Amino acid sequence: MHFKLIIAFVNHNKTDKIIDAARKEGATGSTIISQARGEGLKHNRTFLGLSMDTPRDVLLLLVEQHLARSILESVAKAGEFNRDDQEGIAFQIDVEDAVGVDHQIKALETTVERKL
Repeated sequence: MHFKLIIAFVNHNKTDKIIDAARKEGATGSTIISQARGEGLKHNRTFLGLSMDTPRDVLLLLVEQHLARSILESVAKAGEFNRDDQEGIAFQIDVEDAVGVDHQIKALETTVERKL
């Protein structure tokens, strides 16, 4: 079985909605890194030297390669990434190898067979 890693930088108030959408498309779990900061095309605003950033979460989803594109699209839709440039981004990268996922492979086999 081959995997992709979806990495998403999202507004913290949309994390649960995005994870739910990813699970509906076949994601079997995620890792959430809270309180990340980032900067896009425009510099972040400050007030008296204090940053006025919206808290961000980094979502890491190790997914089966055949499910990756639909999960990526569901993340973008749930996160409303196309609404404006501050909503978030997501991308996927190839995973050469993974260990510790044997318990998920049986569930993934059934899900992938249904989707294909």
